[in-house]
Amino acid sequence: MERNVTIVKDLKGQNIVLINDIYFKGRQNIEWKEVEKYLKQYVGEFIEIIDTDDIVYIGNDLADEYTGSKYTAKLKGTYAKAKANAAQGLPELVKTAINKRYKENLADKHNINAKHGWYRYDSRFALPVYDDSGDVERYNVFHVELIVRHAADGKLYLYDMINIKKETGTPL
Repeated sequence: MERNVTIVKDLKGQNIVLINDIYFKGRQNIEWKEVEKYLKQYVGEFIEIIDTDDIVYIGNDLADEYTGSKYTAKLKGTYAKAKANAAQGLPELVKTAINKRYKENLADKHNINAKHGWYRYDSRFALPVYDDSGDVERYNVFHVELIVRHAADGKLYLYDMINIKKETGTPL
């Protein structure tokens, strides 16, 4: 699937990943199996975060966790649609991530795949809002936290995107 994604700067000079197409439509019934299938195209890729020079890999577990996590199951409406469509800008969201924070691994089930703990990064993206005639009326800007696991092999792997919040007062 071809991507129509660019990185732009807001009025404060902060990066926003502009996702220009809505592939996953509807707000009530997101086809998470389709999102999972879409995400699998990224497996094996790696992306360098501009802010920290960290290399983040896309592993086999991303698609399943992204679409099947407890967080995703709770999403409804605009936030479900936002997370589904954010998958299109995944490389750019990682590339523009900022505010790296560390958290120790506390769950036994992650003793190998997150042996060295977890990192969280912040990123932002925007999705178009269309008027009745199908023209772009405006863009809604969202903040998201990227969850990255630090595995036993010493590599960083993108695990999920959580805590999606719609920003207010961010003109675009």
